[in-house]
Amino acid sequence: MNDFNPSPGTQDPAGNSGAPAGPDLAAALAAAEAKAEENRNSYVRAVAEFENFRKRTDREIENARKFAVERFAQELVSVGDALEAGIKAGTATPGPALLEGAEATLRQLQRAFEKAGMKVIDPAGQPFDPEWHEAMVAQESSEHPANTVLSVIQKGYSLNGRLLRPARVVVSKAPG
Repeated sequence: MNDFNPSPGTQDPAGNSGAPAGPDLAAALAAAEAKAEENRNSYVRAVAEFENFRKRTDREIENARKFAVERFAQELVSVGDALEAGIKAGTATPGPALLEGAEATLRQLQRAFEKAGMKVIDPAGQPFDPEWHEAMVAQESSEHPANTVLSVIQKGYSLNGRLLRPARVVVSKAPG
């Protein structure tokens, strides 16, 4: 007689495997399916997290590209202010060549601003908006509704829709 005793996972000469049978097989299958589902869920979460990371990185790169010149633009704003002041002074004491040169320089600077995505904020006559304007003085006015910009002391600037410097303004208030 042959005393052959197969170890688990091997086949005996009759072709029977050493794998569990019946309820043990069903439990092993259920455990394997649960593990497969857990792995699938982990994979789906990892793919979603990667996609969110990619989108966030794309937004950050786009913002970096849009606002890379912000510091440079802030410096140019004061240059524009100085040129405007020089032109105003040149009109008081005429010097045609100097005035023409300053006006041409200002036009060139304004074109450079536009190319860089900068826009002038000149809100004279518009309602006061604290997000875009800085009230320097409140002046009584019976001609204008309260909180209307009466005059602009210093123009403001935005860069690609982001405030670079608020417009400094005189705002109306109701007569006392």
